[in-house]
Amino acid sequence: MRIRKHGPAAVTVAVALAAVLAGCGGGGDEGKGEASPSAKTSTSGKSSPTASDAPTQVLAQMKGAKDITVTISEATRDPGGFVTVKGSITNNGDDTFNAATWRGDELAVAKSGASVAGAVLVDSVGKKRYYVLRDTDGICLCTTKLIGIRPEETRPFFAQFPAPPEGTTEMEFQLPTMPPAKITIAEG
Repeated sequence: MRIRKHGPAAVTVAVALAAVLAGCGGGGDEGKGEASPSAKTSTSGKSSPTASDAPTQVLAQMKGAKDITVTISEATRDPGGFVTVKGSITNNGDDTFNAATWRGDELAVAKSGASVAGAVLVDSVGKKRYYVLRDTDGICLCTTKLIGIRPEETRPFFAQFPAPPEGTTEMEFQLPTMPPAKITIAEG
């Protein structure tokens, strides 16, 4: 990922991005599955992420085609006016997985490549959708290079969104080809 220097806004984006890039990774595929909220403390999938990547809680899980599981472990409203969603992607299938379809159909994020750029937070009550933020080059502020995820492999992911109004905590996380998942945003 590259960020060009375009004044204070680019510096702010770069600093915010650096703070969350410690947990980049992930994957995606076609087909719909099922989503299930959970309050367990565990990691998902057959492979064990490192201790620093392991989710401390499970807010929701989405299960899609080819045995791909997306586990959301954190959704936090940051003081800077954005929401960061973190979790992991596990390939429980038999084939290598690439998240090309998860970048979404929007041409503006095409250069993000295999990523979670197509993720959306939906506020059903406020009837508003929040799309993944982008840097000055149009690259998503999310996990990219989600290719070659081997069977039984788990990778961390993150995505940043504009924050909904104060007091809005119940949202739906949507990712192309996966079922939606209800999550609760915590204050950061």
